[in-house]
Amino acid sequence: MERVPEPELMDGAEQATAYAAADFSASDGAVITRLGELFPGGLGSQVVDLGCGPGNISFRLAKLRPAPAQVLAIDGAPSMLALAARELERRRQAEPELPRRLLFRLSCLPDPALPGGFSAVVSNSLLHHLHDPAVLWGAVRQLAAPGACIYVKDLRRPADAAAVEALVQRHAADAPPVLQHDYRASLHAAFTPEEVRGQLRAAGLAGSLQVAPTDDRYLEVWGRLD
Repeated sequence: MERVPEPELMDGAEQATAYAAADFSASDGAVITRLGELFPGGLGSQVVDLGCGPGNISFRLAKLRPAPAQVLAIDGAPSMLALAARELERRRQAEPELPRRLLFRLSCLPDPALPGGFSAVVSNSLLHHLHDPAVLWGAVRQLAAPGACIYVKDLRRPADAAAVEALVQRHAADAPPVLQHDYRASLHAAFTPEEVRGQLRAAGLAGSLQVAPTDDRYLEVWGRLD
C-alpha cells in the first residue's frame, strides 16, 4: 500500500468536529508526564507546540510549573485553531493569565516566517500528517535554540505488513473516534523507528536526538539540539 499522509484521509471540517468530540485527556496528560521525566529541569521560558491541533497539549504546556513565559502553538488547519480559540475564550475569565502566555498561530510548513530561539519544541502526532517528513525536522531546526529540549511523538508503523494488520485488529476498536475513520490508513501514513532514524540522519539531527518505540503503537524522538 502506497503511503498516503493523513490530511488526505478526511477533510478539515470533519476532522475538527471529530476532535471536538474526542477525549484525549489521558494521552495528553501522558505527554506532559513524559516531558517531566525526560527534562526534569523544565522546558525553559519559550516553548513551541508544533502541530497543536485544537490546543489540548498547548493549554497544559502553558500551565507547567514553572510556567513558560510564552507557548507558541502552531497548526496549519484553520478549523483546528478555531476550536483552540473558542477554548481559550472559554477559559479567559477563570485563567486570565492564559491569553498572555499562550499564542495560537496559523502556519503551513515549511514557513520561513516562523521565529527561532525557542527553548523547547514539542510535537504530538504531526509527523504522519506530512507529505514530506523532512519538513518537520527542518521546522525543529528553525524554531529551536541551541540546547533546546526536543520531543516528538507519533504513531509507529510496524515494519512487517502482517504486523500492521494485527495491530489494526487489536487497537482500531479502542482508538478515539477521531482515529476510527481508518486506523489502517493512519498506520500506513506513519513511519517505523528505523525510518525516523534515517530522517534524522538526513536532517543532521542523529547526533542530537534519540528514537525509540514507547509500545506497539507509538514512537518518540527526544533530546537536546546541538
